[in-house]
Amino acid sequence: MLDARRRACLEAIGIELWSRRLTDGSAVGANGRAQPGSPAARHANPKLPPPAVDTAAPPDTGPSALDQVSQLGWDALRSAVADCHACVLHQTRTQTVFGVGDPDADLMIIGEAPGADEDRQGEPFVGRAGQLLNAMLGAIHLARADVYIANILKCRPPSNRDPKPAEAEACTPYLERQIALIEPKVILAVGRIAAQWLLQSDQPIGRLRGTVHSYGTASTPLVASYHPAYLLRSPLAKAKAWEDLVLVSRILNDPS
Repeated sequence: MLDARRRACLEAIGIELWSRRLTDGSAVGANGRAQPGSPAARHANPKLPPPAVDTAAPPDTGPSALDQVSQLGWDALRSAVADCHACVLHQTRTQTVFGVGDPDADLMIIGEAPGADEDRQGEPFVGRAGQLLNAMLGAIHLARADVYIANILKCRPPSNRDPKPAEAEACTPYLERQIALIEPKVILAVGRIAAQWLLQSDQPIGRLRGTVHSYGTASTPLVASYHPAYLLRSPLAKAKAWEDLVLVSRILNDPS
C-alpha cells in the first residue's frame, strides 16, 4: 500500500497508480474496499454497468517514483520539478523555483521557500534578501556564481506563509537529489525553517547556529544561520551571522 508521500511523488512524475486485484478481478482501493465498477462492487449493487475491457499494459514493476527521482540527472530533475503537482502549491504558483548556481559548488545554500520576487523571476534569493546574501558571500570571498542556492520548497506558499510539513515532505526528494548531484563540501541552511527541516530538529535557530552539524548519509557538514530577510529586520544579528560565515569559510578552506 502506498503512503501519501510515495503516492504524491508517483503522480508528480506521471507514473500511473495501480490497484491490487482480487482473484475475481475486483480492484481494492487504499481503504481496503472494492472500487466502484469491480465485480465485488457490482455484486453488492447489480445495477452497476459492466466493466470496460481492460486493455492497459501490466503495471510497471520498475523502481518507485522516489527511486526514480534519486536517479535523475539535472535536466530531467528540473523538468520533474517544473511539472510537479505533488502538493496544493502548484495551484497558486507562477512558476517553480528550481535553484541556481554552480552544480559543482563546494557550498550549497538552502532557504525555506520562494517569495513573491522569486515566484515571478524563477530564481531563489532575489530582491533585497538576495542582495544581502550576495554581500555576505562576498565577505568570505565568494561570488553568487561560485555556490548553489536552493530552497526546501520549489513553489511559493500563498502570502509567503510558512511551509507546511506535507509540502516540505513532497519537495524533499527533489532537494535530496540536488544535494546528491552537487555533493557540496558544506551546506549553509539559512533561517529557522530550513535548518529545522534539514536537521529534523525543533530547536530554535539561535541554538542551532554556531556549530557544525552533520547532514544525511554522506555526513555533509551543515551550518545553520539567520535568513537574510531576518537580518534586514534585525541588523544587530549580523555579527552572529558573520561568525557563521567564518565557520563555513573555515570548512571550505580545510585541506583535509
